Amino acid sequence: MIRLDHRQPVPESLRGGIVALGNFDGFHLGHQAVVGEAVEWAMEQGCPAIVATFDPHPVRHFAPHVPPFRLTTLGQREELFAAAGADATLVFHFDDALAGTTAEDFVTRLLGERIGARGVVTGEDFTFGKDRGGNLELLREAGARAGIETRAVGPVMDGGRAVSSSRIRDALKAGDCAEAARLLTRPFAIRGEVVHGDKRGREIGYPTANMELGPYLRPRFGIYAVTARVLATGQQLKGAASLGVRPMFDPPKELLEPYFFDFAGDLYGQQLEVELCHFLRPEMKFDTLAALQDQMARDCREAGGLLK
Repeated sequence: MIRLDHRQPVPESLRGGIVALGNFDGFHLGHQAVVGEAVEWAMEQGCPAIVATFDPHPVRHFAPHVPPFRLTTLGQREELFAAAGADATLVFHFDDALAGTTAEDFVTRLLGERIGARGVVTGEDFTFGKDRGGNLELLREAGARAGIETRAVGPVMDGGRAVSSSRIRDALKAGDCAEAARLLTRPFAIRGEVVHGDKRGREIGYPTANMELGPYLRPRFGIYAVTARVLATGQQLKGAASLGVRPMFDPPKELLEPYFFDFAGDLYGQQLEVELCHFLRPEMKFDTLAALQDQMARDCREAGGLLK
């Protein structure tokens, strides 16, 4: 997958393409419909299909105090775009300069002159430009003046409601992994590096691969049945994971701590992608370490059964 920077000229081989335009955080069913339309259109025209995404998310720029809410990293989105048939990912780096770009300039100067888009596909409710001054109507009008055709994709409905990133976040906060996975078309996954911890898990017989949560949304804290992939090797793992602040130990620290069944290797420094498949129970504080160990054994048995 080729990654393009909106601040740099687009290579000639990728000019004249169809651009799917949106945030696409999570790349859920609704996002897939937008990108699918762009890819199909590009195939009909015999031109490149480019998916444009914003990073960091505009909310992070305007409200840096907002708690973490991301469903995907840029790297995850790139892989998902490639799997959907896109030829390149275009990253709009959201900074002061982009935030101050008028909607008209966004279309004519960025989409038209710099990117050389032939067509743009977006959702019906997409807004853009300074003070969110651009909408679908402006995109069509300004695009027509710049020689860019515009197509819009309506919301994907599910149970009488539009599929949205907000619905998925609400499901994850409630520990409803199945609902989130249904709307995403895959389990919610946290990707990150395995870091050194305080070795508590090793001491009680359950060595874990500690991962920081970074920019991701904080799902409901508790114990999960998980699957994982080692990015460097593709190795697949199954296990049970604690996600939260570890109420049995001080100081509290937000971590994802998966324990993998039938695994004895060294994962420090490795990049993992851990999928939250089933929520088992909330975090608990036990009177003794022995009681914690007994519960962890039950958690692992339950997780193993669910993952068969």
